[in-house]
Amino acid sequence: MHILGLSCYFHDAAAALLRDGVLIAAAEEERFSRTKHDFGFPRHAIDFCLRQGGLTAQDLDYVVFYEKPFVKFQRILQSNLRTWPRSWRAFPDAMTHWMREKLWTRTLIQETLGIPAERILFSEHHLSHAASAFFCAPYEEAAIITVDGVGEWTTTTMGRGSATWNGQGRNEIVLSHEIRFPHSLGLLYSAFTAFLGFEVNEGEYKVMGMAPYGQPRYRDRVAQVLHLERDGSFWLDLDYLSYHYSDRRSFSRKLTQLFGEPRVPESEFYTRSTGLPDRHDARRLEANEHYADVAASIQQATEDALLAMANRVHDETGLTRLCLAGGVAYNSVANGRLLRETPFTDIYIQPAAGDSGGAVGAALYAYHVLLQRPRAFVMDHAYWGAAFSDAQLEAALRDRNLAFERFSDDEELLEEVAGALADGRVVGWYQGRTEWGPRALGNRSILADPRRAEMKSIVNEKIKFREPFRPFAPSILMDRVAEYVDFQDSDRHLPAQFMLYVADVRPEQRSRIPAVTHADGSSRLQAVSPRTNPRYARLIERFEARTGVPVVLNTSFNLRGEPMVNAPADAVTTFLNSGIDWLALGSYLVRKPGSVRADAPAQAAAAT
Repeated sequence: MHILGLSCYFHDAAAALLRDGVLIAAAEEERFSRTKHDFGFPRHAIDFCLRQGGLTAQDLDYVVFYEKPFVKFQRILQSNLRTWPRSWRAFPDAMTHWMREKLWTRTLIQETLGIPAERILFSEHHLSHAASAFFCAPYEEAAIITVDGVGEWTTTTMGRGSATWNGQGRNEIVLSHEIRFPHSLGLLYSAFTAFLGFEVNEGEYKVMGMAPYGQPRYRDRVAQVLHLERDGSFWLDLDYLSYHYSDRRSFSRKLTQLFGEPRVPESEFYTRSTGLPDRHDARRLEANEHYADVAASIQQATEDALLAMANRVHDETGLTRLCLAGGVAYNSVANGRLLRETPFTDIYIQPAAGDSGGAVGAALYAYHVLLQRPRAFVMDHAYWGAAFSDAQLEAALRDRNLAFERFSDDEELLEEVAGALADGRVVGWYQGRTEWGPRALGNRSILADPRRAEMKSIVNEKIKFREPFRPFAPSILMDRVAEYVDFQDSDRHLPAQFMLYVADVRPEQRSRIPAVTHADGSSRLQAVSPRTNPRYARLIERFEARTGVPVVLNTSFNLRGEPMVNAPADAVTTFLNSGIDWLALGSYLVRKPGSVRADAPAQAAAAT
């Protein structure tokens, strides 16, 4: 049986294909269209999934959309009418988009794929989120929390999932508690993202990265907006917000009266803890300290809310395993606290926890709950996207007239790249299938030496062209994680392999890996498994053999404002348009003419 799951029309459109309940392919539309967070109908992602499965559209048994468009339309219509006349700008724009395409999702699927209407199903937004976590997890039973901006009406759910098959069984997801729009933890975090000068649905990571430079001094002020109860329920004082009636501004003047004027987008950010530029303005310094404190305050409030929800769902279910989904599940700092500070001993979050993951969830919900088929799948890696042949890789290099070396011996290539990293060169690392979700996990990555403190600014400013305060992740050999980071049993906790936990770097190791240690001593780790990515693991082993450090700096292979590279031509273009020194494209290696190793010596002890 073949089921295609689809998500689109808000952000991060995607498609995913199941064969007899096992995932075959999954990809975001942005990887093909090259439009970051592309929300349009995922035609390219659908074509990829069908090619990967060796299918035509007529081979599909069902196509499942991740939410119910008419229910969502009802919410938008009612919300705009309730807030009239403040919604006078947003209302006509929303109606235009909905009348033009969003209401006709079933018709568009029929016309695009040529399948009958009875083979098109619709899930609910938060059920798709829940299924994307629970039916990908290695658990027969688990508590479930989903938290995002908004689906149809729902913004937050709590419940449980069960899937026990002993000859007789029943797959079930029961979301027993929900919080409804306009009360939304995800939209509140996005409002503060906008207040801090970042783009909504893109800059939330930047708020999380800014928070360690401040202190949560304004937690009491956030509490005037976010009223959190001990049982995990909450409500928002909507006088401070405007997202429920405006599509142009997410917070009101009252919020600026509480927190001051918003940060100017793209303004230079530095604080005493980031280090001051030679020429700095005292007033800007004080303003930046203030904004860092605001970021720390909304981050702590978000963590507190998630902790309260987790404690409640544990009390009600008695379960020790938790599945977490929705865009807020990308908050890896909060995820670390959930594992450390709640009764849950195991937490599962799949690599595409946000809306793109709804495509997988919708397909799995149909297969397991609607059709009641037994489980046969665990998502234990993220490599579900496109791969390309050697001929395609070589053609991309020849198209740009690049000199390259091809390695027939994989170990020679790994040795060469490990030596380049140890010498201070930055390497574009392009291997195998593209990652599913927003994290680069060793197949579409930019790599550098974590021992060199200057690599943080080199990669941020000269290669990624992004804000200098942004942190980088360490990719650490799985069996060595506990030596470097205060995180135990990384082989057991799959989100650690998906870069979805933040933990403290051990104090004695911070001077050894300064480029991946954030301002507060923490790091968003990736535990690298030799089983799921053997080539990447062997590269890190080779790097350790040269340096004594089983860690490399890993960031996504893209430039600021662009999606992660997908096709080999994307990788070549990014390589040529940035300060990346070498490109390892499969078995092909390109050395940029004139590239030199970093001047400063590595700040680490030699291997002993």
